[in-house]
Amino acid sequence: MAFDTFDEGVSLGGIRSKTEVRILICYLFATVKEPMSKETVLDALLEKGLTNYFEASSCFDDLVQSGNLSPVSEGSDLFEATSNGRMISEQLEDNLALTVKERAIECALSLLAQEKVEKENKVITEKTENGYNVKCSISGGNMELMSVSLFVADSEQAKIVKKNFYKNPQLFYQVMLAAMTRNAAFIKDTLEDLSAIG
Repeated sequence: MAFDTFDEGVSLGGIRSKTEVRILICYLFATVKEPMSKETVLDALLEKGLTNYFEASSCFDDLVQSGNLSPVSEGSDLFEATSNGRMISEQLEDNLALTVKERAIECALSLLAQEKVEKENKVITEKTENGYNVKCSISGGNMELMSVSLFVADSEQAKIVKKNFYKNPQLFYQVMLAAMTRNAAFIKDTLEDLSAIG
């Protein structure tokens, strides 16, 4: 298969063909079997180094335009594979290298975990006169464990707060709890957890 994509940010064994990127995206939707946002899919592909942002974004848009992916409802940012998209996955997944499929499965598991995090924990962004308020809520099943509202200057900062909160809400809770209880041992453990993120 011809290499026709930019390979900036693509790890060894990643995908360098637009056709393969499209097949991989369809394969992810077929594997996960849940509606997903474009942002979530792209984040998973980039995290595993399977392709770069520009190519993945372009191929995702191509799949929407060609009717292989569609929004779950009008105006929704969640997408699902159409019957054509599922057929692409079934008929063409053998074109993907085994290592790529294995990493795609890792992506799928990561996506499912991320979807679960986003269902159980909420981020609400509200535009104000001077910037944005970002409200982060952590759920413990049927009850809200903690809710924090932060002011940020612009939408880019709001997006960063949202993304980082969703990466590890439990660590966010741990950091706040450590700060509020002033438990020295707990603070030390929390700082070690934070430094491990890099």
